[in-house]
Amino acid sequence: MTQDLDHSPMATSLFVSRPSTRPFLSPSTLQRRNPSVSPIILPFVSLSSPNSFSIAISNKLPSAAWQPPVYVYPDPIPQFAIAETRKFRDELKRKLLKNKESFGSDVDEVVMVCSEIFSEFLHKEYGGPGTLLVEPFTDMLLALKEKKLPGAPIAARAALLWAQNYVDKDWEIWNSKIPL
Repeated sequence: MTQDLDHSPMATSLFVSRPSTRPFLSPSTLQRRNPSVSPIILPFVSLSSPNSFSIAISNKLPSAAWQPPVYVYPDPIPQFAIAETRKFRDELKRKLLKNKESFGSDVDEVVMVCSEIFSEFLHKEYGGPGTLLVEPFTDMLLALKEKKLPGAPIAARAALLWAQNYVDKDWEIWNSKIPL
């Protein structure tokens, strides 16, 4: 028996051929005309003829469709934020002192502005790898320019590069030390 089961435009037509000697469906007995649609196939046996069956096909998802899991990042850890800000401040100052001609006597103030913004980000938003954002570093650039401090692009870029290289690694190390 061969049937075209549904004639709606979104439905997949399915031809079923089942000799009475074959008890189950096999991949060779099902042929889909539209491979881009994944139909829901519901076989059932006809009561009027035990050797024939029908298949209902629907392209509609069941009402309880599977939802992909959502990863929730952990909350920021204040102790980590304090320790990482201290490390950031020291490393940024060391880096900027190598380029003293760009910053002059304003190195400490530039580092302070960058450290405050970085600390606020770590305390409020950073929740581990995958949560390092670019916004705090653009905020650093804008704050340094607003205060008319020298070397704003250099300082913001140095801060971003340091964070990209160390913050996620430091987070992993910090959390591996916490007893469970």
